[in-house]
Amino acid sequence: MKTLGFPKFHRLLTPRDYSLVFNDVQIRVPHRNFLILATPNTLGHARVGLVFSKKNLKLAVQRNRVKRRVRETFRLQPDLPGLDIIVLGRQGLSQLDNQVLTATLNDLWLRLIRKSRHNLASTPDSSPVGKGTD
Repeated sequence: MKTLGFPKFHRLLTPRDYSLVFNDVQIRVPHRNFLILATPNTLGHARVGLVFSKKNLKLAVQRNRVKRRVRETFRLQPDLPGLDIIVLGRQGLSQLDNQVLTATLNDLWLRLIRKSRHNLASTPDSSPVGKGTD
């Protein structure tokens, strides 16, 4: 049986990792309760970082529950491209139950995948430049 884990190489670990995403946001996926920021990386797999403040989720038990859901839904996404992703929590998260939270996050991951494909397809490196017909 395959062990399903969340190894360190799938996480943003250092302040430098976070600042690289915050300083070069190329993909934004907004939602009433979340904001996902992402930028491509060269690792070939996605990494995730979490930012949930006491202002939006007052109790530690609430913050930990939401973070567990984010990590679990992230881990189960096989189609995520090589992105560094930051998930920020907004107000109203404490009112969501686990089923709604999971459904919302799965929808956000799909939107992120679609936006990343569109973003990668529209980069100047992938379009033919300077190919004139003579």
